[in-house]
Amino acid sequence: MPDKHTIPENTPPVNTNEPPVHQPATANAAPLPPEESQVPIRAITNAASSPLDEPPPIPPPFETASPPSNEPPPIPPPFETALPPYEEPPPIPPPFETASPPPIPPPFETALPPSDEPLPIPQPATANAALPPLSLEDSTVAELDWDSLENRVAACTACDLHKTRTQTVFGVGNRQTDLMLIGEAPGADEDEQGEPFVGRAGQLLTDMLYAIDLKRETVYITNVVKCRPPENRNPEPHELTCCNAFLQRQIELIKPKLIIAVGRVAAHHLLETDTPISKLRLQRFKYGETKIPLIATYHPAYLLRRPTEKRQSWQDLQFIYQTTTELKT
Repeated sequence: MPDKHTIPENTPPVNTNEPPVHQPATANAAPLPPEESQVPIRAITNAASSPLDEPPPIPPPFETASPPSNEPPPIPPPFETALPPYEEPPPIPPPFETASPPPIPPPFETALPPSDEPLPIPQPATANAALPPLSLEDSTVAELDWDSLENRVAACTACDLHKTRTQTVFGVGNRQTDLMLIGEAPGADEDEQGEPFVGRAGQLLTDMLYAIDLKRETVYITNVVKCRPPENRNPEPHELTCCNAFLQRQIELIKPKLIIAVGRVAAHHLLETDTPISKLRLQRFKYGETKIPLIATYHPAYLLRRPTEKRQSWQDLQFIYQTTTELKT
């Protein structure tokens, strides 16, 4: 029996040029899935194409970016709430805001602060302040030396101020000076320390002296009244009278070339006038029979209450500087 795989010899040759004859599918052939059999050729081709045929999608946020604009970008805080343009404050004239202002160079007129009007230099006044007459008790005061005078002041009970004082305030400074400063009365700080012009007012006075090239220890400082009035009130006329002999003796012992009346009370008492101190400024008076030049100016305590008056006080200081310069020549 021939093998089933052996081709018979009489079998005609197969014509390879004829198209193949499709045989019907047998029952055992597995049909293609409906999805694959129905996919069009174009779809298959497209599915197999390279992903570079089309540009990739543009990711956000670039596809939603705003078109170019000529307006500047918004300014982030805190710059959008920046302060308004800086304006230069008006200059503050020395020496009151600084404890160590530079000395005023000569000539004196070049140290003037800016002003709408030039500072007038008044001529010496001819008004004389007559000293009140000495009482019998005062006649003994006129003969006292420094130590005896200070002891007499400390023991004084001539008025009721001795009942409320802590101590008397005699005076302090150089007893051989040419410049004597006279205030009105001690305050609370002066009553406690026993020295005139201490505390804030005293520091301001020190700065004022420094501005005209003077030091506190080179001048003599005292008050008209040697005891503190209660509640820092102004001295009464009889209180001024009781202390007047002590003040006269201090002036006689020092023999100053210039007296500065510091404040309204001192100016009114020394000049025996009730003219406002604003009208007494920038003038040279002659004190008593000695004809000692006298200049009136504001009290430092007043300047602390009224800072706007410091400009006028600065003019007073320049006038004092000019006067002291002239007295040295």
